[in-house]
This record gives sequence, structure tokens and C-alpha cells, in this order.
Amino acid sequence: MKKYKICVIEGDGVGKEVIPETVRVLKNLGDFQFIKEYAGYECFKKYGDAIPSKTVETAKECDAILFGAVTTPKPHELEGKVYRSPILTLRRELDLYANIRPISNFRDIDFVIIRENTEGLYVGREYYNPCTEEAVAERVISKKGCYRVVKFAFEYALKHHRKKVTCVHKANVLRVTDGLFLKIFYQVSEEYKEYNIEVNDYLVDTTAMYIVKNPKIFDVIVTTNLFGDILSDEASGLIGGLGLAPSANIGDRYGLFEPVHGSAPDIAGKGIANPLATILSGAMMLYYLGMKKESKILRMAVKSVVEKGYTTPDLGGNLKTREVTDKVIEEVKKYSEVLL
Repeated sequence: MKKYKICVIEGDGVGKEVIPETVRVLKNLGDFQFIKEYAGYECFKKYGDAIPSKTVETAKECDAILFGAVTTPKPHELEGKVYRSPILTLRRELDLYANIRPISNFRDIDFVIIRENTEGLYVGREYYNPCTEEAVAERVISKKGCYRVVKFAFEYALKHHRKKVTCVHKANVLRVTDGLFLKIFYQVSEEYKEYNIEVNDYLVDTTAMYIVKNPKIFDVIVTTNLFGDILSDEASGLIGGLGLAPSANIGDRYGLFEPVHGSAPDIAGKGIANPLATILSGAMMLYYLGMKKESKILRMAVKSVVEKGYTTPDLGGNLKTREVTDKVIEEVKKYSEVLL
């Protein structure tokens, strides 16, 4: 078996707790070389840069990146210094244009949100016009960006035996930007007609309602950057919260895997952070690396742990972060004896 090089970025807050626990789990499933690098607010305070060039260089040299969570400082805390968002920087530098966020409670809710990951309002083109007293943010939607993320969504549906792809937009108001996204969605869908994948589209506000009222109607959702960010956080409420929400950032050459949750400074250092979102992100990383059996084992292990109630307080349990990880490793070893 190949020895994979993994760039490990713990970040801030609970990232420093859940990433090492995930590394501990992964060591039971393969032969990895973990290379630690730094990014985040603590890194910024220490080195004057939230994501040093060495971190980006190492990320590019590795087979995958495992990313924790970072704290975003408030403007007054920066004292006029420039702060680069580590995750947005990595998404741009590595061209990680597709963000995959599975929504699953291991029972009756099972759909995936795929969002465009490099454009939209997150391009950071903002300015203030003192003459008109207007703050303006540019929303960038390109033909190339639309095409590749929509195609990614259809390929994902094929690979994972999904039956439907839904485009989420606001083209009734954002006629030019979302109008382009919707138009290209239906153009790309023609390329997949032979596979009998059902296609439809919903307005983003309607989608938000249906996620709450009837989430089973969704299979694969593809949408723009901001909409996908908000909807996936909303959807995580269906499965117990962000503590069970993993994600992957995928491009043509690189893959970065991270929990959806933030650095949670209110619970950092207390040993109660839920490691399962990060561990599930690790399972997505294993699949990306071609370790499909190991990925399945890890998902089965997490499912078993949740069903048995071996969880941290956010999911109603009373275990510590490390204790939950211990339970996951026990299940991993059990399933590995059968499947590996």
C-alpha cells in the first residue's frame, strides 16, 4: 500500500483538539506521513501571516490536506494589519472549486450539497464609496466556474449512484449571475441524459424551507458559493448540528478536508469538542485517496458510535473528545477484522 503524505493544519481553538484525534484514528487505517503546518489567528499573531507561504507550498506537495478550524479576528483586533483567510487562500491557491458537504444522519436523511467554492460573493471584491455612502460587494459568477462545478455535481451523482441533481439559485432576482448558473446547469444536464439522472431547480428560499419540511426530496444539490455555505449549515441542524458535518474541498489536482464547524473558542481547551465531523472528513479523504474500503469502515465506525450514544455533550452524551475517539478506534478495529 502506498504511503500517503498528508499536510496537517490544526488551526485555532478546537481545531487543535479534533485534528490530532482524527490523525490518531487514521493511523489505524493506513500508512501515512503526517506533515504539520501552521495557519490561523494564532499563527498570524506569532508570525504576522495567517497562512505562511511554507504552509501553501507543503500543501501542494502532499497527497491531501487535513484542515482544522481557524478563528477569524474582528477588524479592531488587527490594528490595521492585513489578515488573509487561510481557508479562502488555500481554496484559491489550490483551485479547490468544488465544496462537498454530505448531510446524513445514517438513517433516513441522506443528501449532498455541492457548492461552487472560489467565486460568488467570496471573491472579496468590496469597497466603500464615501460620496454615496454605499458599501458594495461584487458577486462574480463565470461561465467556467459554473460549468466545472455543475459537471462535478453530475459526475459525483454518477460515481455515488445518486439519482437526482437539483440546481439551487435566485435567478428570478439575480437574473444575470444566477441566470448564467441556471442556464449552464441545464446545458450540462443534456450531457448526462443517457444516464437517466433526474434534474430540477429550486429558488434558494424555497430550498431553505424544503430542507426543514421535506429533506428527503433532495439527493445532490449544486449551487453557488454563499447559498451553499448557508444551506449546508442549516441542513446540519437536521443531523444533530455541525459536530457531525464533514466537508471536502476538491479541485483537479488537490483535495482538502475539514469539518464545517468553526474554532469554537467558547469550548476550546475543555476536552468536549466533538471530533466526529473531522473524523468523517477523514473518511472523505480516504475515499479521495482511493482507500474506499477504509473509508467505508470509518463511516461504519462513526455510525456505530453515534447509535450507541458514545458522544460528546453537543449530541447528548457525556464523553470527552478523546473518549469518543477511543470508541471510534474500537469500532474501526472491529470492522477492519471483517472487511480488510
